[in-house]
Amino acid sequence: MTGDQQDILTRLRMVLPVRWFPDNAPVLDGMLNGLASAWTWIYQQLQYAKAQTRIATATDVWLDIIASDFFGDRLFRRVGQGDAAFRNRIQRELFRERGTRGAIVAVLQDLTGRAPRVFEPARSTDTGGYASLSGGGGGAGYGSAGGWGSLALPFQCFITAYRPVGSGIATVAGWGDPTGGYGRGTIEYASLEMVQGQVTDDDIYAAVAGVLPVAAIGWTRITN
Repeated sequence: MTGDQQDILTRLRMVLPVRWFPDNAPVLDGMLNGLASAWTWIYQQLQYAKAQTRIATATDVWLDIIASDFFGDRLFRRVGQGDAAFRNRIQRELFRERGTRGAIVAVLQDLTGRAPRVFEPARSTDTGGYASLSGGGGGAGYGSAGGWGSLALPFQCFITAYRPVGSGIATVAGWGDPTGGYGRGTIEYASLEMVQGQVTDDDIYAAVAGVLPVAAIGWTRITN
């Protein structure tokens, strides 16, 4: 493999004069292996440094530095979150739609896994009407559809965000659960990275604030 011990050793042997040393030269090979070991380490460090220059290949603390560069204190690695999951969050935030109703729905669905309800009192599609121009129903009914509209609340909306459903690891039973046991059932060793539901209410509020237009107000409530 390019850059490994054997590769570097072969390259060193190739640049030596052919008739200077026999094919079997253990002393020479020992010395060259020492040099190859150092060059292999250097090559690995160069490859590692190169990988950290792109989000798609960056790892470890360098992903945290990238997130800080782009988003300041708005995006942090969650407890136990691995590089792949954190990288995915960074890339989604870089290209996230903002300033629209769809942006609010998308950011909350990404964060919590549940679509929010958004109501704009100045939007007739949300409020409905008691009767349409053709004389039929207008899509409103007490306790069933529609809502009280108002043109006195421009550039404002009411958002109902939902917390993630429970926490834990999907399809894996908890300790002591009768459906799981050694050698049978849905039980396994797990890590913090596999745990779902590490989303706080502050995360939800921050997500909404991050996509709202500057001149708009999003009245937000959070429920289970």
